This record gives sequence, structure tokens and C-alpha cells, in this order.
Amino acid sequence: MRASNHLIGLLNFLTFLLSAVILGGGIWLSSRANNTDCLKFLQWPLIVIGAAIMVVSLAGFTGACYRNTFLMWLYLFAMFFIIAALVGFIIFAYAVTDKGSGRPVMNKGYLEYYLRDYSGWLKDRVVDDDYWANIRSCLRDSKVCSKMGRSFNGVPESFEMFSMRKLSPIQSGCCKPPTDCGFVYVNETLWNIEGGTVGLGTDTDCPRWSNDQQQLCYQCDSCKAGVLDSLKKSWRKVSVINIVVLILLVIFYVIGCAAFRNNKRIDNDEPYGEARMTKAQPSRIQL
Repeated sequence: MRASNHLIGLLNFLTFLLSAVILGGGIWLSSRANNTDCLKFLQWPLIVIGAAIMVVSLAGFTGACYRNTFLMWLYLFAMFFIIAALVGFIIFAYAVTDKGSGRPVMNKGYLEYYLRDYSGWLKDRVVDDDYWANIRSCLRDSKVCSKMGRSFNGVPESFEMFSMRKLSPIQSGCCKPPTDCGFVYVNETLWNIEGGTVGLGTDTDCPRWSNDQQQLCYQCDSCKAGVLDSLKKSWRKVSVINIVVLILLVIFYVIGCAAFRNNKRIDNDEPYGEARMTKAQPSRIQL
């Protein structure tokens, strides 16, 4: 009995540590939302799941230490639904981020992003006017574009150097005009529109570009696509961690169920691993 309780206590302690990992992933997504991704509601399911695992694991740990059968039963019951919720979250995360990616550009180090390459629930959420107004404001406040500037020995980088940079999806989609527009480079966020192909209608984002540092390409479809791709990369990184955590949780849950059944068997004074027989007393024969 004591060994089973120690095992359950150890498993709940490890589960508590795993909940900290999930919470860390949610907090990391939250910091990404505040600084770059700017879509702040996506991290909350992960934070809620992590907090729930932490509370439930503490209940299981207490139940194991004090041999409280009700707390142990509550722990196993709640953990089953938490595992199911984590499975659903992982499936959802992959389902809403399965389409779309940047396109390579000839003789460029960065990728171009097109909104038509993305689809589904997450795209509909991002392009919604109310949500996009908040995202656009967040992008301006994060100053992600103003941080792009580089200089070498006091000389701003040339167009050739800029063209070879590995820009983030948001930097490529929101902070510069699409390459198809053919605008003339002045610096990272300032482009000469004269001589470009904006009048030819090669890209609907071309007339949306503005050299106003508060506007840039924040109204462009390429900016929305850049946000989507940034979200996709963030969610995929967290999902890999969640899959590892899920596998460990399932293993701990199965072991915990076996230990709990063993505890109940001992509490009920049931035989374990051997057959128990009672020896009948022979009756006395009277002559």
C-alpha cells in the first residue's frame, strides 16, 4: 500500500512539472502575441489546460500522501478529461495552421506572403475587420518595422544587402511593399513609388503601400498573410512540446490507474497475486 501511494505521489509530482511546461508554452505564446503575433486570444486555451493540470496534480498528490480515496478518484476522473482536452487542442492547432507558407523570390533572401494561400478558421479570424484593427494597432505599437533598420559604419545597408536578409513573415509582409510592385528602395521602410508597376494592377497591395511610417503596408493582404504565417510557426513549436507532454501524461495516467486499483484491492482486503483458501474444520463424528 505504501509503495503504491509513493508511486502515485511521484507521478503527480511529475505531472505538476509537466503542467509548468504547458503553462510556460502558453506564457510564451502570450509574449509573442504582445510583441509580434498580436493575436492575443489564442494562448488562453493552453494556459487554462496547464493551470487545470497543475491543480488536479496537486489534488492527486495530496490524495496519495493522505490516502484519500476520494481525491485520488477525482484526480483520475479529471485527468481523463484534461488529456482529452489536450488532444483536442493539438488537433485544432494543426487543423487551423495546416495551409499556407511563404513563397521564395528569385535573388531574394526573404519570402513573400499571399493571403490567398491561407484558408480556414484562423484566416477568417485574422481578416475580420474588428480583429484586424486591433492587430494593426498592436503591430504599430510593437515597432517591429522601425527595428528593421541596419547600418554599417554609419552607412545604411544597400538594396543588395537588404535583399539577402532573412526577414520574418511580419517584416516581409507588413514593413515593405510586395516585390511585384517594383518600387525603388530608399531604406528598409521607405520606397520610391515612382517608376513602380502600381498603375498596372499587378498586385492589389501596391496602391495600399504608404511611406507614412504609421501606415506602411498594415492594410495589405500580404501583412495579414505574414501574421498568419507567424502564428503558424508559433503554434507548431508549442504543439511539438504538447505532443511530448501528452504522451507522458497518458503513460502517467495508465500507471496511476493501476496503482489506484491496487490501493483499492488492498483496502478491500482482497487477495493479490495468490489464491486465498480457508481450511474447513473436520466435523466430529459421534459414535
